[in-house]
Amino acid sequence: MLSTYDPAAVEADWYDVWEKSGVFAPEHNPDGEPFCIVLPPPNVTGVLHMGHALDHLIHDVIIRRKRMQGFKV
Repeated sequence: MLSTYDPAAVEADWYDVWEKSGVFAPEHNPDGEPFCIVLPPPNVTGVLHMGHALDHLIHDVIIRRKRMQGFKV
């Protein structure tokens, strides 16, 4: 085992595997119930801070879950 983690070496190999397996392309579900979510601009309250990142993370999780549940996102 290496004493330090080299993300460039490890992640490049995995990225190729993910690309070839199609994990970045969501399945198209024309029969799913539509689901949409409103995303406000990231600087609507002034200076960017970690709360903005958290907000985007929460939206991302909700959207991905709805897609996995069969919604047309």
